[in-house]
Amino acid sequence: MMGQQILRVATYNIHKGVQGLGPARRLEIHNLGHAVEQLDADIVCLQEVRKAHRLGQRHFPHWPDMPQADFLRPEGFVAVYRTNAVTRHGEHGNALLSRWPVVGHQHEDISDHGFEQRGLLHVQLSVDQREVHVIVVHLGLLAGSRLRQVRRLFDFVQREVPAHAPLIVAGDFNDWARRLDRPLAQMGLRCHHGLPTPTFPARMPMVQLDRIYARGLRPVSSHTPHGAIWARMSDHLPLTAEFAF
Repeated sequence: MMGQQILRVATYNIHKGVQGLGPARRLEIHNLGHAVEQLDADIVCLQEVRKAHRLGQRHFPHWPDMPQADFLRPEGFVAVYRTNAVTRHGEHGNALLSRWPVVGHQHEDISDHGFEQRGLLHVQLSVDQREVHVIVVHLGLLAGSRLRQVRRLFDFVQREVPAHAPLIVAGDFNDWARRLDRPLAQMGLRCHHGLPTPTFPARMPMVQLDRIYARGLRPVSSHTPHGAIWARMSDHLPLTAEFAF
């Protein structure tokens, strides 16, 4: 169709740029920088992104001298980061990397209890002079928490996103059994990946924790890359989806 715009969106939980345990821990943030470029997405939604971590900086000699969102940002992209969790040695949260101009952004705390600090990152983009809203999420580990967080997401969308505007909600939903599809559909958000696309654990994917929901956009395709290099960089695989509008 003439004039059709294709928007390629990716979501990726990068596990704070570090993999392994104990002495076998290794820094993967440099490989992740190449991975983000390989995804060739217009919008990249990231979870578990470090802004700073003093222990990591001391332990790894090649720890980047800038926040991970800025380090991973491809040339010509804009990086938006907001903190979800503040810990003893640093902080981490969600980020969005965009090929398109950022018009505005905000963060909302959606923590459900004191043991998990969670938030949503809302970014308003101008895509070919059209307003597109993107929300990056990383939901809780408990089923009840996730349902309450989706209700808070619903309230946020009602308050902050115009009903006519295209909307993407992407991230790590920690939803093993797709129990969130129905409440998200009440917002007009649908996951159009067809058959399940396992993204976790990366070395032997069995469940799809990472999803891209959308409204006001026509789904075209979705893809998850596989291979040894993708399996080593994070405990999750990335997911990409293409939309037309």
